[in-house]
Amino acid sequence: MVHTLVVLDPLADLARFEGVASAVAAATDAVDAVLRDRGLRKISEEELSRSRLAGARANATLTAKPHEWQVGALRLAAELGSLATLIRVAPAQALARAHALVARGIVPDSELGKIGSEAGVAERMNSLGELLTRETSAPAIVVGAVTHAEIAVVAPFADASGLIARAAEHLVLIAAGVDPYGVIMVEAGHAESAGTYQAALEAYADGSLVGVKNWLLRCAGAVARGAEVSPAARG
Repeated sequence: MVHTLVVLDPLADLARFEGVASAVAAATDAVDAVLRDRGLRKISEEELSRSRLAGARANATLTAKPHEWQVGALRLAAELGSLATLIRVAPAQALARAHALVARGIVPDSELGKIGSEAGVAERMNSLGELLTRETSAPAIVVGAVTHAEIAVVAPFADASGLIARAAEHLVLIAAGVDPYGVIMVEAGHAESAGTYQAALEAYADGSLVGVKNWLLRCAGAVARGAEVSPAARG
């Protein structure tokens, strides 16, 4: 008897939802238009700094208290490059470091980098870690979208979770080489449609196929819009 090893790839299954492939392709085209076929486009330090600053501000605007979280969002944006090297190999470490950057001065030092103890939080985050460290054929935009939603929905870092979730999506894109310089302002793409942001996350959390699909489409659209509004697009 011949035994066939079946390797599960749940992220690839999500990528096959109707409309997702074309949305991902459109987002990738928008990014490529900014990077001008990637290696041919040199990103200046000024463009990088402006992109990180604007992305951090957009990230903070999606919190309940933007002024309170803006400094932490800026600290996190400055470390996107280093954190991106960890997100697919040691995601728990990357997220803990992100929390330490974002929440310093807001929560007690003893709580920095620690996830909440609520029922199911550790299990759900462990599952996300397994997804991030597993090989997948899914596009990075899909991987980033799921990463974003899982962290935002589970809220392992309390009020800082949304900031970290949006940054984590960007980290996946940087790590995969979709946005190697970190100048595509996906955070701004989400902020531009802030009115429907929470509802889209709630629909994802419900677990319906429509809710998950629409979240993936929304994230692809945020990447495309993040490319269009990037300072690098006007460089």
